[in-house]
Order: sequence, then structure tokens, then C-alpha cells
Amino acid sequence: MFQHDFINQRVDIRDPINMSKASGFLWNKNMMIHINCRGYAVAQFMQPEPSKYSHALNMEAKTFMQPEQSYFAHHSGRFFYIKCLDSGEFFSIPYEPVRAKLDSFNFSVGKDSLIWRINHLELEIQLTLSLPKNDVVEMWELSVISHSNKTRNIAIYPYFSVGYMSWMNQSAKFDTSLNGIVASSITPYQKVEDYFKNQHLKDKTYLLSKHQPTSWCANQPTFEGEGGLHNPDALQLNQLPQREALYQTPVATMQFNHQLKCQEQVQHQFLFGPAKDETEIEKIKDKYLSQPHSFDKARLDYQDYLAQGNGNIQINSPDKAFNEFINHWLPRQVFYHGDVNRLSTDPQTRNYLQDAMGMAFIAPDKTKQALLTALSQQTISGAMPDGILLHEQAELKYINLVPHSDHGIWLTLCLNCYLNETNDVDILTTALPFADSDQCLSLVEHINLTLDHLLNARNEQGLSYIEQGDWCDPMNMVGYKGKGVSAWLTVATAYSLKVWCNICQQHQINQAKLPEYLTAIEALNSAMNENFWDGKWYARGINDDGIAFGVASDKEGKIYLNPQTWAMLSGAADQEQQQAMLTAIDDNLATPFGIMMLAPSYTKMNENVGRLTQKFPGVSENGSVYNHAAAFYAYSLYQNNQHDKAFDVLLKMLPNQDDSTERQQLPTFVPNYYRGAYYQMPEVAGKSSQLFNTGTVAWYYRCIIEELCGLKGQAGSLIITPKLPAHWPTLMVKRNYLGATFIVNYTRSDQTNGTQILIDGQPSENNIVTNIVKGHTYHIDVTLGNSEN
Repeated sequence: MFQHDFINQRVDIRDPINMSKASGFLWNKNMMIHINCRGYAVAQFMQPEPSKYSHALNMEAKTFMQPEQSYFAHHSGRFFYIKCLDSGEFFSIPYEPVRAKLDSFNFSVGKDSLIWRINHLELEIQLTLSLPKNDVVEMWELSVISHSNKTRNIAIYPYFSVGYMSWMNQSAKFDTSLNGIVASSITPYQKVEDYFKNQHLKDKTYLLSKHQPTSWCANQPTFEGEGGLHNPDALQLNQLPQREALYQTPVATMQFNHQLKCQEQVQHQFLFGPAKDETEIEKIKDKYLSQPHSFDKARLDYQDYLAQGNGNIQINSPDKAFNEFINHWLPRQVFYHGDVNRLSTDPQTRNYLQDAMGMAFIAPDKTKQALLTALSQQTISGAMPDGILLHEQAELKYINLVPHSDHGIWLTLCLNCYLNETNDVDILTTALPFADSDQCLSLVEHINLTLDHLLNARNEQGLSYIEQGDWCDPMNMVGYKGKGVSAWLTVATAYSLKVWCNICQQHQINQAKLPEYLTAIEALNSAMNENFWDGKWYARGINDDGIAFGVASDKEGKIYLNPQTWAMLSGAADQEQQQAMLTAIDDNLATPFGIMMLAPSYTKMNENVGRLTQKFPGVSENGSVYNHAAAFYAYSLYQNNQHDKAFDVLLKMLPNQDDSTERQQLPTFVPNYYRGAYYQMPEVAGKSSQLFNTGTVAWYYRCIIEELCGLKGQAGSLIITPKLPAHWPTLMVKRNYLGATFIVNYTRSDQTNGTQILIDGQPSENNIVTNIVKGHTYHIDVTLGNSEN
């Protein structure tokens, strides 16, 4: 169970066991840390590629963030042992690794800090983690108050794991001049040229203290001894053994002895992070530990940074918890994705553009820059790359080395949101280069080339080739021989064209290409119906050998969500088909935790589909409640006036008090998935992946602003078309648009037919606010009559 602190915009839990995976994350432009309530952490920083400064005890392969992170005793963590020197009793906070039963526990997730409040053995403890605005360093504060009537002698031992840094060279020692432990390593290399590339790397990890420690230990095996981390040998001694790590595994742990009278308090500040050398560490120390109130100043600067992502809408609905998520947590997650690009130097093109789409509602200049950056890496053929390179040293990695077919469709969707929010028509004539040509063409011509490339990548039936995957990365064996086709991409191409044609018509551009593209939309939708309609829903694709999958005759993976969603968006599905599809989705894909991506989940390899089917049933793309796909579905439902069903899809992405222990998720971010395979493995269904990197949030935010609230920008005007859930009698919204403020009050009335709108007290003939004046505050009253219920 969790509790909302609406005043301070925080979410708390009071049990580290029943919600052991509950977590929060903080980031700045150069680093990220994701830490759970028990003290286990995953942190990385950019140099320029993502790197770690706190490792496990074994050699770790470099990889992307993993779902459902498994924690173990020696997983990277931030712990503090606290020992009563008089009795010998000790425990650890936040909870690991001693796992003592604490008198009270509170883990509080805020936008700018994570706070633990713990009471045990008559000690009141507060532990706070925060980050600065730019520097790569964790800022930890610890306060301890004694409530014992007797004078207490205690020892505090911060234990920050450094882990296995390098098989080539690693060590650690206490540096008196820095008043901290510095662990050093050398990144291994094989090629001589890599030696020179590695010269800039931050191969040191440090833990600095504001106060001088009583003792210290930098040797992990010595600290732990035979007792294990839950009962380390070093804590049996009066003082930590001042042992360096000489190629043994480094650790950063110190000892601080205190004598506390009743109500006496002691406070500590620590810095933990990576550095290139001691000179850099000295600068960090001077900045944050040597200056008065430096932590407070850094926190205020960090709050100012996060305030850039406050979003452009505030809602007040009957659901206070939903308001809290929309007003504070959702734009925060959208901002994280769009401002730091998931801390990647080569984000997948589809992710880069969708994350930028969300930023149109927060910082549209970021969206503009993303569009221009992406299109400047297009080839003259019109093809978009699998990843966008954001640094001169960046290289395509991981999934970006595999050819996917969908990257071009996201350009028009991102551009559409940007134009709706800014009415910046000048971007359309911006001249841009190509990755493989010095020729410069306008953005409109770049988009045309992309769409032409998509239309040319079709077979004789007019179906889109899938290559080694479309939006669904691991669907890699459908078309690897060059013949397989994607139902989803066929209608996604149609929808992308549809959006582009609407843009062209609104702004009276590209008129010569319009007839060609309108004809192509009809052809794509027709091909979808002729080749993929299976009676009650659309198939997912046809593989290289001509075998359709995602059809009723399949025992596993017989129905996929995405083709149904995008067939509604593209216009391929008529009303009768839509009703059949919605029924099939409800019957096969709906769960208490949301809509599954496919069902039944695959239980063994299917070479007609690919490695998707090797994933565990209900995990990730193999039938999980994949929230990105669910967000597409919600958006398509709104487009087809299924308001209540769309809202239900959005609401089920958020944990509630009744299912939070099953999900193990706090309502402070949307994870990329919850476990699916609901009818196959109900005992684990609903469990959160805990991954906050997801394309879900841009679509979620768009659904709220443009659809639920119905405040959509278009060619410099604001269109008012609210789509409230039927059980909401009222809604108040504050929306920023084109420099103006709109305060909109929605009220349901049985005495009114249709929708009535007052703008600044005057009846409006239509639902459009035109001639918007920058700086003006518009007061709009919307009465929803019987036809809207």
C-alpha cells in the first residue's frame, strides 16, 4: 500500500517487505540513479556513452537497462549500518542488507529527492538522496536523533558498493586530503587505438564525507569476512580495519562514532560519484562540502531544472490521485525522456521522435531541434536511420544494428504535434542536408522522400515489408529473407500519410503530392482488408514463407493489439469491423492490469515470428501489458468516440491501493510493462517491469491534453472537444497555449442538449478559440448536455 502526500507532491510507503520493489528515480543531463526502497541502486552517467561507477561484484557486460531487475546481496547499493556500541546491536538502513525488523519505516518519493524516515532502537533517522543540476554526483544527507533517556554511544557506517571495476587494474584507499575513499581502475582495452580513446574516461569512484571518520575500510572482502553483508566481520571490531584494496574488490565504507544525549542530533553529508582524477574530486568537494549551505543551493538549482518540465496543463477532476499523476508525475517523466533522450547517445529513431512528440507540450523548442536533427541524418533515398547519433563519438549499438522498417512513420506524427502546439509554419520551409549528400532540401521535401520510401518498400499486394522488425523490435524473423510483411506497418504507413495530408491541407502546402498520397492511403487500407482481415480481427503479418500469424487458428499469439489499434486510426476498419475487434480485444486481451499486447503468450520459439517468442510468457513484447501499445489503443479509442473505454485503458496503467502489492509499483511513473499472460500465469500477472524508459508517456500526455480535456491546438486556434469519462460530473483545467492561459470549467447538465461554450462570459457559435492573444487569460465554461453522457 502507498500513501499520497498531496501537499508536498510525494508518494510514501511504510513497508519495505510487501512492496520490496517500490522505487524512484532521479536524473540530470549527465546521470541517472534508480533506487528501490531497500537501498539497491542502478546508476549510470555519460562519458559520452553510458557508464557505471558502482558495480556488482562480478564482471558486468555493458547492456541497456533490464526489466524486473533482480536484486541480490552484493547488488550495487547504498547502505548505512548503525551500531549501538554499548550493547553491540546493529541494523542497516534503508533496510538491506541486515533486514532487521524496524520499529517504523517510510520511503518517500518526491520529484527532486528520495527520503527514508526510520525509527529503531530509540533512534530517529532521516536519509535523503538528491542530485545537483549538472554534476555527476550523488548527494546524501543523514541525520540521527536519539530519543533514549540515556546517553547513547553509536557508530554509523556508510557502505557504498564500488564492486568489480576492472580485471586489468583496480584498487582503493582512503585519501586524507580529500577526506574520502577513492577507488581507482583502468578500463581494459585490446586495440592500441582504444588506449588513446580511454584517456578521457572517469575510471575513479569516490565517497567523500563532510566530517572526518573515526576509521575506514576500502577492501570489500576484509569488511565482509565470513559473516556476509548481513553480519560483516568488520562490525564486530571496535574500529573498521583501515585496509586498502590492492586489486581486491574495492568498497567505500567509513565509521563515525558519536555520543548522543537525549534529543541530540548528528548530521552527515556525503558525495558519491565518478571522476577522472583527484583534481576533479577536489573540485567537487570544494563545491559541495566546503561551501556553506551548498546542498541547499544545489537542491534549489535542481528544482529549477525540473520546473522546466512542469508541463502546460493542470487538471482538477473528482479523482485526486489521478490529478496528482497528471499534474506532477506524468510531465516529469515526459521531460526526462525528451530532455536527456533516455541518457543515450544513439536513441532509436522511433523513440527519439516519440519522446520529442511529448516535449511539444512542455518545451516545443526541443521538439523542433529533434525533428531537424533526425531529418539531417536521413539518407537521400528517404530512409531514416535506425538510431539518431547525438554525439560526435556516438555509434549505433544494440538493436540499432538491426534493420527495422518503421522509423519513417513517426516523423509526421511528431511534426503534427509540434505544429499544433506552436503554429510554427516556418519549419516547413527549413532547408536541411542529408547524411549522405550535400544537397539541401526543405523539411516538406524530406518528409515526402520518407513517405515515398515507405510506399516503395511494399510487395506486389501493396503490403509493407517488415525487414527484421517494425515497431516491435524482437519480431525479427518474419521478414529476414526479404519477403515478410507487417499488417501494423501497412496501416501505420496509411495513418502517417493521413496525418501528413491533413497538415498539407491545413497549411496549404505540398498540393501537387496530395492526390498521390490520398490514393495511397486508400490502397493501403484496402490491402489491409484484403490480406489481413481474419473475420473478427486483423492478423499481425505474413512471414517470408507466406504464412499468416496473429490469426484465430494460431494456438499462441492468435491476436495482437497493434494492428487493431492502427486500423482504426488509418480508417481501414469500418464500424462493423471495429465492433468485432473491440469485442475480441475485451475477450482476449483485457486484464485487471491493462490490455495485453498479444495473447496467448508464446511458450516456445516460433520461427515464423522470431525472438519475441523466446521471451518468457507475459514478459515484454510476449504478451505483457505493454503500456506503449496500450497508449496507442487509448488514443485510437478517443479518435472513435469510445471515451469511457479509452479512459479505462489509461487508468489501468496506474497502480491503485487495491493492486499495488501485485504491481510493486508506485504511481510516480508509468513502467514500460506489467506482466501479462494473465490467463496462463495469473499468479505473477500485473508485476511491474520497474523500467521508466517507455514511449508510453508522450502518448499518454497527448491523450489527456488533446482528447480527455479536448484542448487541441490547430493552425493557431484552440479546438474544444472534451471527452470526459461519464462518471465525472465536473472538470477544471488550466492550459497554456501559444503564450495564453486558458482556464476551462466543464460541467455536466441534464437540462442541456449538446455542448454549450462560453468564452469570457460570451456564448460561442462554435468550439474554436481563434485570434489568440499572447498573455491573455481566457475563462471558458463548457456545459456538457445529454448527448455527451
